[in-house]
Amino acid sequence: MTESSPARSVVVLAGGISHEREVSLRSGRRVADSLLQRGHTVVIREPDSTLLAYLAETSPDVVWPALHGASGEDGSLRALMDAQGIAYVGSESAAAQLAWHKPTAKVLVSRAGYATPDSITLPRETFRELGASQVLDGVIRHLGTPVVVKPAMGGSAQGVTVVESDTELPRAVVDAYTYGETALIERKVLGTEVSVGVLDTGDGPFALPAVEIVPRSGVYSYEARYNAGETQFYTPARLDRAAAVAAAEAALGIHRTLGLRHISRIDLIIDGTGTPWFLEANVLPGLTETSLVPQAILAAGLNLGEVYESLGEAAIRDAS
Repeated sequence: MTESSPARSVVVLAGGISHEREVSLRSGRRVADSLLQRGHTVVIREPDSTLLAYLAETSPDVVWPALHGASGEDGSLRALMDAQGIAYVGSESAAAQLAWHKPTAKVLVSRAGYATPDSITLPRETFRELGASQVLDGVIRHLGTPVVVKPAMGGSAQGVTVVESDTELPRAVVDAYTYGETALIERKVLGTEVSVGVLDTGDGPFALPAVEIVPRSGVYSYEARYNAGETQFYTPARLDRAAAVAAAEAALGIHRTLGLRHISRIDLIIDGTGTPWFLEANVLPGLTETSLVPQAILAAGLNLGEVYESLGEAAIRDAS
């Protein structure tokens, strides 16, 4: 990483009103603690009605978003910070919007030549207008089972269900609608589940070691993500060299395809042939004590505080 930067004033954004509020608070606290240890002045702020006025009044050197869910990842807050000329870590608004909407991201990634599981996007209105049984019969005829049902927008595996039989599909779709108006139903690809973090502090993006995910329950659910001991992680992932290289190259290519910046996490399944299949891209990956990107940073021999500091410096340069 770069040499130590001058002391900066940093606002870490955490909390919010999304379903991922508690995870965001944990991520924000970890980022803030790491930056404090590097000698920076850090304030943690909620994304509330006073935030934009506070940022205009205090003019921090950089904002470090640790907001998960729509408030931090759908691009809206980033657009408002752009309008105020505020330096912030992470992808710009347009790229965040593309990655946040999983069906759109899948289309762009597929057109760029990367494998992604066959899927059907199902708005709630389609479900109502055409009749649940007819729609679900069509899904089963096209995709079969097993499939994975998830909200088209969202993170932390909330509203995600692995459907092993036809009879489980209706409930899974209803659960997905609890978290949004559109469900993504995706053919399940069998293989090794990995996440690849991508960092770019100014010299071009590079892939961190892939993290292999082995949940005790067999499903990487919300509980499996954030409760210690519920999931076993292997960093680097237990892949042969060719598959590891393919995963890293795919993550970098997808990061570029979606126009992402500074930090991202690309979730993949590596099938039996070593082919990486794209699942989703995260513009603001979790940074808690059990999250994947911090594990990968440490496995790469890097210091968390130095990485977070360097990302802040990259954001300041990009805004100048």
